[in-house]
Amino acid sequence: MPDPGLKVVTLARGWIGTPYCHQASAKGVGCDCLGLLRGVYRDLKGAEPQGIPPYSADWCETSRTEALWQALARHLAPVTGSARPGQVLLFRMRRGSMAKHLGIQSQTGPAPRFIHAYCGHGVVESPLSAPWARRVVARFTLT
Repeated sequence: MPDPGLKVVTLARGWIGTPYCHQASAKGVGCDCLGLLRGVYRDLKGAEPQGIPPYSADWCETSRTEALWQALARHLAPVTGSARPGQVLLFRMRRGSMAKHLGIQSQTGPAPRFIHAYCGHGVVESPLSAPWARRVVARFTLT
């Protein structure tokens, strides 16, 4: 049986090159990090599990609740074990701020990588370097 995480990676790689567009989720047209995840989710499972309320692009936003983390925990399976391709990564970009960036682990091992979308770059596959890796606060699986 093929690894379901590899299907997630293949679907996410199909979004590479999509321009960044806040709150969008259209492959080849525009998306943000949540839009990338929403698109991959739709490709795997069909309809999205809930509507998406408006949200800011500010990685420094603070709040007493972790709305994105809570939504991910409702609809995806949290991962406590080792990193695997296809897992959804949740990042906290600044200490004291909400966790508001997402990516999909595309490779593990000595040269880990992830696929994500961010302003000025669109959807790209990046090294999961130490500065990125230390910001990961949770992992989830789509499968």
